[in-house]
Order: sequence, then C-alpha cells, then structure tokens
Amino acid sequence: MGIEANNIIEVLKTIVHPSAGKDIYSLGLVENLVVKENSVSFSLKFSTVNDPLKSSLKRACEIAIREKFGNDVNIDINIITAIKPVTPKKEQAEILPGVKNIVAIASGKGGVGKSTVATNLAIAFGNAGAKVGLIDADIFGPSIPKMFGVEYEKPTVQKISGKDMLIPVESYGVKILSIGFFIDPEDATVWRGPMASNALKQMLGDTDWGELDYLFVDLPPGTSDIHLTLVQTVPVTGSVIISTPQDVALADAIKGIKMFRTENIDVPVLGLIENMSWFTPEELPDNKYFIFGKGGCAELSKKLSIPLIGQIPIVQSIREGGDDGTPSVTRKDKVSETFKNIAEALRIEILKRNTQQAPTKKVEIKRKSFSDFK
Repeated sequence: MGIEANNIIEVLKTIVHPSAGKDIYSLGLVENLVVKENSVSFSLKFSTVNDPLKSSLKRACEIAIREKFGNDVNIDINIITAIKPVTPKKEQAEILPGVKNIVAIASGKGGVGKSTVATNLAIAFGNAGAKVGLIDADIFGPSIPKMFGVEYEKPTVQKISGKDMLIPVESYGVKILSIGFFIDPEDATVWRGPMASNALKQMLGDTDWGELDYLFVDLPPGTSDIHLTLVQTVPVTGSVIISTPQDVALADAIKGIKMFRTENIDVPVLGLIENMSWFTPEELPDNKYFIFGKGGCAELSKKLSIPLIGQIPIVQSIREGGDDGTPSVTRKDKVSETFKNIAEALRIEILKRNTQQAPTKKVEIKRKSFSDFK
C-alpha cells in the first residue's frame, strides 16, 4: 500500500518553525504536495532568498518522512521564495489640477515694485474675464494682503475629500493667499529656508484654488530656496522679471533671468517689465524725468532676446493705491490703462509660449558636488 498525502501532512505538522512557533504546514510554507506510491514531492516556501532556516527545515522534513516511511521513500523538496506582489505606489495627487497657467513674478533686486506690479496685473487679468489667483510667496516680506486691503482677513479651512484645505481670501475678483494672513502684520518672519519652503508647498498643495486660468506667484527678490521649491513643486508656465532701469537693478535682473534659463530649471522667461521708468508730476502729465536712468530694460531686452512687455512710470497714485488697498488698475486714469496694456501684452506672450513651446515640467534637481560648480 502506497503512501497517502494525508500521512505526509501529519508528519509535516510535527515540524515546528523555530521563529514562528507553529508547524510549517499550518504556516502555509508547504506547497504543491504530490504523493505517488513511494514518491513524495513538495515545495517549501520562504519569504526571503537568504532565509537561514531553509536548509535546516528541508533536512528536518527529509528525516521525519524517512523515519515514518523508511529510507526507500523518494523525496524531492524544492525551495522557493515567496514573491510578494508589488503594490504600486499611490500616485501623488496632482497639485493644482484646475490651474491652466502658473506665472512666476520675480526680480533680482528688492524694492523695484515687484509686488505692486503683481497685484495690478492679477486684477487686470481678472477684470478682463479670466479666473485668477495670486500667491504671495515673498515669505519674509509679505505685502500683497495690504495692497488688496485685506491684511486683517483670514483664510478659512474646509474639509474636502477628507483633507483640510485652505480657502483663499478673495478681493477684486482675485483669489489670494499669503503668509501675511497667518502672522501679525508687525511681526518679523524669522524662518530658516526649509520652513519657508514648506509654507509655499502648503499654499500650493493644501489650498483649494479651484479652476483658474492664471495663478501668479509673487516671489521674493533674488534667487533662493523659494524659487527652487516653486519649480520643483509645480510646472511653471513662465516667469516675468521686474526691474527698474538703473544698472544695479539690471545686474541683479540678469541673475534672475539666468536662473530661470539654466538647463536644470528651464522655465521660459516671458518678458521684462520696467518699473519706475520715469517720473511724471501729476500737474505735468506730459513731462518725463528719468530719475533711475533711461532705456535700461529696453537694452537688456535686446541683449537677451526677451520681450519688453511694458514700462511703468513713477506716479504718486501708484504708491497711494498700494498703501490704502485700492490698486491703480482699479481706477480710471492713465496709469490704470498702462497696467491694462501690460496685462494684455503679457497675456499674448503666455499664449505664444503655450502654442510654440512644450508644456513646462516640474524640475528635478539632483544633488551636486563642488566640482560641478567649477
């Protein structure tokens, strides 16, 4: 009478796995058991290729079977490794899925009116019928809330798909978010780089921006962690560089342009906007006094083959509008028309960029060694 499978199973149940404290059959380590007359074959399944118990358990099975059924039994035990199914990593939820264009507003130098320009451009785009958002990413000097007259308002939080999301403040038809909403207006933001970068990531990824045609990002002056965080977190459609015509500002503007144009970053520079191009007294609207020099951005535009989108004069009402929360573009005067014309010129540049170039991808910057900077 031949050996039956049940007899072999009973023998295998006597072999205890030292680590698990249970028999190998109950643990499911025995697979593909085949018993034919005087032959026994099965597999022992282990979770890792280098399991130290493979040989000893195989040997224990052979000894136990021979002790029970004699040395004439043909035994074939295969060692196999359990291949765990690889669970695909859940794709990170796309950041800003409803935003068509992300435009960085940058400057090489501080004090050139970058936030003033960003504020007026955002409102001008909104007034022209676009859905617009504006992020104040100037973490250490947030001024957008004051320029919109909402410095004492607070974004609300709403649970969306099980996640707490910030709801931007709205003013003049523009959705706004700034670190200025979360700190006292008179407090200094003393943060290390990673803290500032995380704040920007939250404003991008943990905020319900909804459907937007344009999201403007008002960046800090210079080139910093914030700039890298932006281009690594979302695909930036293009950048706009703000400068005054003076040589000091232009020298820093060139650095900002080169940063966006580096091979690793490769974000299109949509154009230059020259601020404080000349001074025009209110009582002499046709006079121009070139306090900071003349034609600086026009020359840089030709040199670097970047469109000069527009020029903005020094006018007292621009400063007053920024201080009292009534931006110049909301008024009906010559300065308002200037901002509207610049906004239209920028809209055209964005359209040209989108029709002539492939969509920008998020930047992946690999760690460099010192030799890479030589």
